[in-house]
Amino acid sequence: MKTFYWSLVLMLLPSMAYTQTTEKENEFSMSMQIRPRAEYRNGALFPRLEGQEAASFINNRARLSMDYKRSDLEIKMSAQHVGVWGQDPQIDKNGRFILNEAWAKLDFGKGFFAQLGRQTLSYDDERILGGLDWNVAGRYHDALKLGYANKKNEVHVILAFNQNDEKTAGGTYYYSDAATGQPYKNMQTVWYHYKADNVPFGASLLFMNLGLETGDKSTQDSHTRYLQTMGTYLTYKNSSWNFDGAFYYQMGKNKNAQKVSAFMVSATAAYAFNNTWGAVVGFDYLSGDKGGGDKFKAFDPLYGTHHKFYGAMDYFYASAFKYGAPGLIDGRLGIRLRPSSKVDMELNYHYFATAADMDINEDLKMVLGSEVDYQINWTIMKDVKLSAGYSFMLGTKMMDFVKGGNHNSWQDWGWVSININPKVFFANGN
Repeated sequence: MKTFYWSLVLMLLPSMAYTQTTEKENEFSMSMQIRPRAEYRNGALFPRLEGQEAASFINNRARLSMDYKRSDLEIKMSAQHVGVWGQDPQIDKNGRFILNEAWAKLDFGKGFFAQLGRQTLSYDDERILGGLDWNVAGRYHDALKLGYANKKNEVHVILAFNQNDEKTAGGTYYYSDAATGQPYKNMQTVWYHYKADNVPFGASLLFMNLGLETGDKSTQDSHTRYLQTMGTYLTYKNSSWNFDGAFYYQMGKNKNAQKVSAFMVSATAAYAFNNTWGAVVGFDYLSGDKGGGDKFKAFDPLYGTHHKFYGAMDYFYASAFKYGAPGLIDGRLGIRLRPSSKVDMELNYHYFATAADMDINEDLKMVLGSEVDYQINWTIMKDVKLSAGYSFMLGTKMMDFVKGGNHNSWQDWGWVSININPKVFFANGN
């Protein structure tokens, strides 16, 4: 409860210090998005078993966004309907149209602001906090964000306190899973970014304290454990080279009340030969846990956009392991081609292995397999983009053990999507 009270105090402080500024202008804009995606899944997310048939479907995002701005205030409301074609009846009395964004941003001048409500938290390269736009629904948090920015420095403080309902008594027990609420009970995060003046260098620092409910659901007995994640993200980019690297460490306790000591490290180097060709090489190491120790050593990348990093077939962190928490070693080699201003494509190869030498009786090596991902994007017209991709995985016996399925069965995945996202209205005036 102390976290909740401090959140209220911090929320009120900016408004107490606020002095009215002269309104410069009012802006209102409206945008729409229709994004259907047809998928053929023959081993996506989880490897398929021998003889298991492929699945096909078309999912869709229909989103309406409205944004109002003036010199000291911005409000955004965005509603969406997401689902699969044919999921709802022709005569539907219980439509699933929800607000995916609903926030207000108060600008206090001199770089200070407060943003509160349902919002995307997307930071750095999205390894820890990401918008997950690939997912048909996206990812959003209910939070208060306090910030300051100048030419070279930017700092955000993010506070959240979650409950299942308006309670009248009974404490603060919070039940959370993928279907009922946020995965954490409370959160306190500080993010700082520095951008150099004379060189193309940037550095970020992140500290996140997550309160995780580990109490008893049957008795509503609340017991909050705290998991800390801290680290840095560095970038350097010139006309040809693009380097970035990150290191994060986790400590505290997880939802299973285990003591945690885990880390991850990543490094990427990309080179543009010219405006048409480019290449990228990357390496990720996320520590794993083989069991039996006094501390849990598997790193959790939390709320990042995992689809962006660990293979397009989403075997790792976007879906669960069948056995244990082996961590991940991911080596990536990619080629990028932009034959015209409207077409670009990318081909990536991933080599996967477990980070932990799993304590198992079978004679299995740590190698999980290789994945090949191809994607092409074509801008058909203004605000309309057609994208398609194809991936396949060549797994091993270790893949069968930690993820399930049968590595002797062909595992592949293909998709086609069209993204129609125009700004349909804009107006301003004093």
